[in-house]
Amino acid sequence: MPEIRTAFVLGAGLGTRLQPLTGERPKPLVPLFNKPLLTFAFDHLLDAGVTRFVVNTHHLPEAFDAVLGIRHGRGFYRGREVRLVHEPVLLDTGGGILNARDQIGERDFFVYNADILSDLPLRPLAAAHAASKPLATLALRSEGSERRVQWNASSGLVTDLRGILGGRKDLAYLYAGVAVFSPAIFEALPHGGPVSFIPVLAREIAAGARVRGVVLDEGMWTDIGHPDAYLDAHRHLWHGDWKLAHQPPDWHRRECGCEPVDGFGAVAPAVPLPCRLAICNSIVWSARNLPPDARLSHCIAGDRFFLQCGTGSRD
Repeated sequence: MPEIRTAFVLGAGLGTRLQPLTGERPKPLVPLFNKPLLTFAFDHLLDAGVTRFVVNTHHLPEAFDAVLGIRHGRGFYRGREVRLVHEPVLLDTGGGILNARDQIGERDFFVYNADILSDLPLRPLAAAHAASKPLATLALRSEGSERRVQWNASSGLVTDLRGILGGRKDLAYLYAGVAVFSPAIFEALPHGGPVSFIPVLAREIAAGARVRGVVLDEGMWTDIGHPDAYLDAHRHLWHGDWKLAHQPPDWHRRECGCEPVDGFGAVAPAVPLPCRLAICNSIVWSARNLPPDARLSHCIAGDRFFLQCGTGSRD
């Protein structure tokens, strides 16, 4: 069975819920133990056979160039091509796909939200799509607070999204932020401005198009949506509660850049630390505003913010 070689990674969002962290860098480049979140998506997709990445950008686009070594919109990650498509005006998920059509090409492709951390199995998703060639095939989870995709287990088809069509009685599932699309989606998406692909898929379902769903409850999945969740992800990874199949063992301990006095910790590369600074369950992007004898506990420190998680930020 031919593999899907191209992935469109949605990287243009503003990351509003993750403020103030995303004031300093785009959400896809927010690091977990100094490894940018976007690269976890790349590693996951590489394991599924992807060889080309197309990423849309909007907020702080120059940061992508610096982190990924991009020149003239093109670079490489682990020897695989990365193409950036900038959006001066945010186009939402559907508009972003249409805007990147020339880079994506005219074959089936993955769409992957850059703000998730997961190792759910992607090959069954691709295989299900190849078997019946629907307009799209969505990765679904049976647990989660945002279960808004109705799916019929007998037919394998999605019957509604976000209640747009109404009156459906099928069980609702979480959309996991990963899908496979057929190139026919380019003709279904309206031209002329921002649009989410969710109402477009609902409209196409109403018109008789097939949108499949595959329930993938295996592996881990999380949406790092706010600073407390960001710090909590470090804790889960450090203690081994979460293991990622696409990462080597103890990758986080090798990349953390520090030895915490207690719990977990991470310090960005080349950040000089005050000699008496004690790090406990904290992440340091910058030590510029830290006193030399501080004891950090459940903190995130950046150039322009100091965040005590659970209590809010102090600029």
